Amino acid sequence: MPSLLATHADLIGTFDAKRREIVDGAIYVEDGQIIAIGPSAELPQGADEVINLRGQVVVPGLVNTHHHMFQSLTRAVPGAQDAELFGWLEHLYPIWARLTPAMLRVSALTAMAELLLSGCTTSSDHLYLFPPGCRLDDTLEAAEQIGIRFHATRGAMSVGRGAGGLPPDSLVESEPAILQDMDRVISAYHDPARFAMRRIALAPCSPFSVSPDLMRSTAQLARSRGVALHTHLAENGSDVDYTREKFGCTPAEYAEELGWLGPDVWHAHCVQLDAAGIGRFAATATGVAHCPCSNMRLGSGIAPITAMVQAGVPVGLGVDGSASNDSGDLLAETRQAMLLQRVKSGPQAMSARQALELATRGGAKVLGRDDIGYLAPGMAADFAAFRADGVGASGAHDLLAGLVFCASAPAAYTVVNGRVVVRDGELSTLDLPVVLEEHRRMARQLGNG
Repeated sequence: MPSLLATHADLIGTFDAKRREIVDGAIYVEDGQIIAIGPSAELPQGADEVINLRGQVVVPGLVNTHHHMFQSLTRAVPGAQDAELFGWLEHLYPIWARLTPAMLRVSALTAMAELLLSGCTTSSDHLYLFPPGCRLDDTLEAAEQIGIRFHATRGAMSVGRGAGGLPPDSLVESEPAILQDMDRVISAYHDPARFAMRRIALAPCSPFSVSPDLMRSTAQLARSRGVALHTHLAENGSDVDYTREKFGCTPAEYAEELGWLGPDVWHAHCVQLDAAGIGRFAATATGVAHCPCSNMRLGSGIAPITAMVQAGVPVGLGVDGSASNDSGDLLAETRQAMLLQRVKSGPQAMSARQALELATRGGAKVLGRDDIGYLAPGMAADFAAFRADGVGASGAHDLLAGLVFCASAPAAYTVVNGRVVVRDGELSTLDLPVVLEEHRRMARQLGNG
């Protein structure tokens, strides 16, 4: 791989062990790794490629811990705009049932492009429904094409309405078939190595769409194969009521009973996680993907993130699906995370730097990675640069905090594994207008039924 020198950044927020902030900073990269980082005058000046970041602020690549990329095809659907979680799902399930393999791939490309343009370099994706012909492979191929570091989760739904679940019976799969395909994608795609661009996790959808048996069997399979576990938990009051009614316990107790706590597990949302649940998550290093915009959009509530962080729960950020957030801008999500905790607990609840830490180091820890999330020699060369001299940030006295307090700006540069994927605000790996035209055509197709 060519060497890269990113130089003369106005400020680099490393988020390393010392939380260094380097004025007129530079990063020297070889073979996808950071070799040196420091003041521009102190770094080697020769490289195969040099990019000048004057007027820009650099941060570690943002990490997205929860998404449903297929939902980018169903943004702002009229009948689902003002519904809470269960009603929203019931309206959209029949539309999603018409997804095709081509739709999965194009929707993933669109979602990944939006993430990269917001400075995100690593993303998970929770794909939990598979209409005829659709496979996890469709999204994995998209990730390789566009150049994002990708954690694909093989989701599933196995309990339909006929068995007391929420999804229509036509969208559920048999549990033996689910487990067989989970094993297949691990064998075909999972890379456990340091700096891996592609990893697999196993992700039965939620307590109201899969059986306890599938949850247990999935946990056993994941641990035998050394991959992580992911699901939704305690998203809103109805979710908690369902778990209490069906299983006679709280969501956290249910997760513990099934073997779904531990450093290899992360749960999405956890808006209604109670104090006892927070304690169990902290004691077991179980992660949480916090999705503030989605939680607000669906009226699910304000997750107790400040309490979680203070207790020691690993917390990262997620944009969630583009039909419950309608945006995949992870820097904007970072701002909302900070503001929402201030609404709940006052202006001291979360600082701009703490919010950025959730979006970087926090997300890396939730995904079980020690090679991304901060900038230091020996770490992956994943970083994003944002202009600090545009109208939205003009006058900011604290450049790093300005990324969060001021209007969210698109990334000027996004570098993944030492490769410039966004250059001067434009994707360099994809003809985005062509993809978007196809994406809009497919969205109209779905909408017309």
